[in-house]
Amino acid sequence: MATQCLLILACVLILAAAGLSMPAQAINIFKKTLSNTLTNTPKKNSKEHSTGWPKDCSEIPPGSPGGVYVIQPSGLHPIVVYCEMNVTDGGWTAIQRNRYNTDITWAESWSTCKYGFGNVHGDYWLSTEYIHQITKQKVYRVRFVIHNASNNTKFAEYNLFSLDDESQGYRLRLGTYTGTAADAMGSDNPSNVHNNLKFCTKDWDQDTSRRNCASRSGGEWWYSVCYSVRLNFKGGMTWGSLCKGDCKYSLILIKPAPYS
Repeated sequence: MATQCLLILACVLILAAAGLSMPAQAINIFKKTLSNTLTNTPKKNSKEHSTGWPKDCSEIPPGSPGGVYVIQPSGLHPIVVYCEMNVTDGGWTAIQRNRYNTDITWAESWSTCKYGFGNVHGDYWLSTEYIHQITKQKVYRVRFVIHNASNNTKFAEYNLFSLDDESQGYRLRLGTYTGTAADAMGSDNPSNVHNNLKFCTKDWDQDTSRRNCASRSGGEWWYSVCYSVRLNFKGGMTWGSLCKGDCKYSLILIKPAPYS
């Protein structure tokens, strides 16, 4: 246990000193949840995984409770994530969670989005870089969970999901849609499509509009001209025709595809 504590605390100190890879909120989360994550997160045999930490939430044993865990994707330091264990057989890594009445501004810079912000116990963006690194490990799928204005839960699942690296603008790659929320991310309208587009922030305009959609419409997202989906946003969120600015809650989950 002492060795595990020193490992995580060392990671915190290194990242804090670098001033890049982990925001202040994450350091506080490490301090508050250290004992819980060490208890909750199973250690693997060193022959199976040299670091000992799960590579994502799919490696958390079935039947484990949902909550905060430590994972270590290939090529990354240990990071704290929320593992959703109660949705479709569990094992989902939450990369985003947002409520319409969130305390987060969702108006962050490119570098802040790159390394993540928010509180893993509540609303947060995991990090575009971490998402990219996680989805390099295997073939992943994604599930968008949305509560509409009537608090009915809908979902949109895509059988493939990945982000290109930063040099490619963290371009979004989605596969085939199934679900109950409609395929708003892969709209046939080129003005609203989000699949195969680059990530946009207020200080890094990569949309297909002549104006900066992130500054004009708010939030950070894979904007086009400008959107049919806007979940990284403070206030009512949008998902196609399901809810136009009055979604109450969103959750984005990723997990290795069954055939990966």
